[in-house]
Amino acid sequence: MGNKQFKAESKRLLNLMINSIYTNKEIFLRELISNASDAIDKLHYRSLTDKNIKLDKNDFKIKIDINKDDKTLTITDNGCGMTEEELDKNLGTIARSGSLAFKEENEKKKDIDIIGQFGVGFYSSFMVSDLVTVESKSVDSEKAYKWTSKGIDGYSIEECEKSDVGTKIILHIKDDTEEEKYSEFLDIYRIQQIIKTYSDYIRYPIQMDIERSEKKEGTEKEYETIKETKTINSMTPIWKKNKKTIKDEEYESFYMDKFHDYDKPLKVIHNHVEGQYNYDSLIYIPSHMPYDYYTKDYEKGLQLYSNGVLIMEKCDELIPDYFGFVKGLVDSEDLSLNISREMLQNDRSLRVISKNIENKIKTELENMLKNERDKYDQFFNIFGTQLKYGTYNDYGMNKEKLQDLLLFYSSTEKKLVTLKEYVEKMKEEQKVIYYACGETIDKIDMMPQVELLKDKGFEILYLTENIDEFVSQILVNYQEKTFQNVSSDKLDLDTSEEKEKLKKANEDNKEMFNVMKDVIKNEVQDIRFTHRLKNHPVCLTSEGAISVEMEKTLNQMPNNQGVKAQTVLEINENHEIANKLKDLYKNDKEMLKKYTKILYARGKTYRGIDN
Repeated sequence: MGNKQFKAESKRLLNLMINSIYTNKEIFLRELISNASDAIDKLHYRSLTDKNIKLDKNDFKIKIDINKDDKTLTITDNGCGMTEEELDKNLGTIARSGSLAFKEENEKKKDIDIIGQFGVGFYSSFMVSDLVTVESKSVDSEKAYKWTSKGIDGYSIEECEKSDVGTKIILHIKDDTEEEKYSEFLDIYRIQQIIKTYSDYIRYPIQMDIERSEKKEGTEKEYETIKETKTINSMTPIWKKNKKTIKDEEYESFYMDKFHDYDKPLKVIHNHVEGQYNYDSLIYIPSHMPYDYYTKDYEKGLQLYSNGVLIMEKCDELIPDYFGFVKGLVDSEDLSLNISREMLQNDRSLRVISKNIENKIKTELENMLKNERDKYDQFFNIFGTQLKYGTYNDYGMNKEKLQDLLLFYSSTEKKLVTLKEYVEKMKEEQKVIYYACGETIDKIDMMPQVELLKDKGFEILYLTENIDEFVSQILVNYQEKTFQNVSSDKLDLDTSEEKEKLKKANEDNKEMFNVMKDVIKNEVQDIRFTHRLKNHPVCLTSEGAISVEMEKTLNQMPNNQGVKAQTVLEINENHEIANKLKDLYKNDKEMLKKYTKILYARGKTYRGIDN
């Protein structure tokens, strides 16, 4: 065959592909290596049924050669090769895939595993080269043929000399421009890096000739260049191995190398799933928060592989935001990829795999909580805030999934406890889950309301993070027990008789409170006597949905609306201060006003409010 033209639609697709479909030029090598692996797969499969093909699978390999002088990059395989007709059909018509046809013909045979499906990957080579030459000899032909093309202008096919079965693709790399440095694809270390990134787990050895200097024997200063053939790829991915044969050190080494961490992971989750969709997953929980986790630069997601070939570095659809700190990968043969193999079609398989991975992570955390409590406490101290945000975000859509993973400091246990553990130890007459908010555990311990509840034998959860009270409100209740802030005006520990006595005391002293309110009328909603204090003279409580702690948090946000909590100054009716105030109201109202300011300042101090 002489010169031939691509069909009009193929020209348009080729132009589109070179300029649009692939966003990352380096993946051309991934595509060509995947095609080479396909060709070897086909020949290997043929050899199992065709007695005339006598091959040892250990002889299969893919060779990469660089010639800087000629500016060529060559990819050679000893797979099935192509006939003249196959060269014309497979390389002359874009998007016709020999791999896909082979897969369809043998789709009922489970041991067929072909990477390439679309037939466009080969043309990605035109992104980096201005001349592509393909020399191929088919296992079914005595003759070899050469396919040559400079791109959309067309191609030619002619007979050539080639003794071995297989295919050799020679790329003449483009000259550098101001925008693109194509010469990087003639750098041996850059090519090795691309192979390790995308094709490390191709099942056949990918080899390159590596030169090194070695001192000549018997000399002191003379060196000679030694050329040795080196296999670049690992071939067998760790996640495809039997878990029973993998040592902890192997998991840790893989994690630290692959995800660039200097510390060992806290937890490894290795899973193989067969069913509606088949996949392997290897998930790591780091032992520390990623340094850039709360910056705009952080990208969550798992590496996505298709049959060992890296498709996507960060697939954020595979994990929910609240597990965004995990690292790892998923490898599946059941993903529907688009023609560039860079992106996923929006299909059911991805959603199912994602949901399974989410459930697996949650189950492993639950097991850690149950069986390795110290380790879980360590995990929660690092990532607990993120789980709390996951509980609160999306209007609490995920709260039931996460609520049993949350921990809070207990006033009685002096350590972190779960909501379930708290409820199991509740007093029989107790109807609510008590909590107190503050900047630190020590400051919460100083709160007057906390002292009274502790004296009555109630356990209190100490909430020290800004997000905590929002979480309690979004949860609404746990096992039918509602959450009760000890600083809320709704806190009720009085008997019916005590309530009546307090109500009468407040009514009798209404005018006194009005005088006091005039002094701090812009600071508090109300002033009244209370029985919720033991030894303390005064406290500040919150009315309504917004507490003092929530006010501080909301007003720290960039778009704050100047939210203000409605607070009440409550005075211990059983403290000597109550009688002192009554006396001042009768005899020295100016001093009463001074006392009011002092009591308000003291109430703010107990709550950790800045003066």
